[in-house]
Amino acid sequence: MGDGDFGDNLAGGVRRAVELADTTGADGMTALAGAFLDDVGGTSGPLFGLLFQHLASAVPSGDGAPDRAALATATAEGLAAVQRVGGAVVGDCTLIDALVPAAETLAAAADTEAPLTEAAQAAVRGALATASLRPRRGRASYVGDHAIGVPDPGALAAALLYVALADVHEPATATRLPAPGYITLH
Repeated sequence: MGDGDFGDNLAGGVRRAVELADTTGADGMTALAGAFLDDVGGTSGPLFGLLFQHLASAVPSGDGAPDRAALATATAEGLAAVQRVGGAVVGDCTLIDALVPAAETLAAAADTEAPLTEAAQAAVRGALATASLRPRRGRASYVGDHAIGVPDPGALAAALLYVALADVHEPATATRLPAPGYITLH
C-alpha cells in the first residue's frame, strides 16, 4: 500500500540498527531508535523511531525480561508520541490500530502470566482488522478503497514487534502466537 517501499525501509532500518549496535555497543532497542529516527525515510521511520525510543527504557539489554509495568508505561508513552506526531487514531488504518490494543492489554495485565503474549495477540488482532478499513492517514490513504482487504503494513509491523518481544521474553507461550507468515498472509 502507499509508496510500496515500507518493507524495504523497515528492513533497512533493522540492518542499520544492527550496524549501530555492533559499532557503538548500543543495546538493541536503543540502536533501533537511533536507526529509525535518523536513517529511515518516509513517515513511518520517525514514528517507529519514537516508539523504539520509549521501549528502550523498558526492555533490558541483557537476557532479563522487561518489567510489565515499565513496558506498559513505555508502550503508552510511545503510543502518545506517535499519535502526537502522526495525528492518527484507532480506525485510521495505521500502526495505531495495533499499538492501542497492545498498550491497553499491557496496562490491564497486572497479574497475567504472559503479558507480552497477550499484548502481541491484541496487536495482531488490531493489525488484521485494518484490512476492513479504508485508510484515512498515512501512505495507504493515497490508494483509498484499493487498500480494503489488505492489512496495514505499519500495523502489521507493530504487531510483529510485540510478537518478537513475546517470543524472546516469553518463549514458553510462543505456541499461543500466530506464525509471522500467517500474520502477513491472512
